[in-house]
Amino acid sequence: MRKHYRMQLKHHNSKFTKKGFPIVLITDSVLRPANLGSLLRAADAFGVQKIIFGGNPIPLNRKTWSASRAAEKTVDYNQTENTVAALQKHMEQGYKIVALEITQHSKPIKNFKVGPFQKTVLIVGSERYGLSKEILELSHEVYHIEMYGQNSSMNVAQATSIALYEISNKLEYA
Repeated sequence: MRKHYRMQLKHHNSKFTKKGFPIVLITDSVLRPANLGSLLRAADAFGVQKIIFGGNPIPLNRKTWSASRAAEKTVDYNQTENTVAALQKHMEQGYKIVALEITQHSKPIKNFKVGPFQKTVLIVGSERYGLSKEILELSHEVYHIEMYGQNSSMNVAQATSIALYEISNKLEYA
């Protein structure tokens, strides 16, 4: 008989140390409640300070909470209709504004550079339309995720998770 030694660790016995980073995640017109929940979950996983859901208010519902797996209880979040004003406020507070979007001049996220304790805003856009020209122009830097398949985009929560992994690791070891 073959024994299987797989046992998923739970929150109380995981090997991970809770850490927080000076990262604020701002969304612009992300519309799907499940994506908002997944973004809350990713924010918790990567030690994000706060999420601001920008654009028209989205009712957070059962799909949001199901996808978040209770991350809404540990991640500070709010909603604002004026994403640009939220970005400008953070710029005034010394945050580096980093957009996640594929553009002619975007750089691979693996090349992201940051100094120790650099306050960073990661801005991500709508599932269908991405970030507006106005938001891209406000951003200090624009990064993309290199992809090797046929598709030129990914789900906003997946892409944000990859970017947060890169950014939090760079902050951890800066």
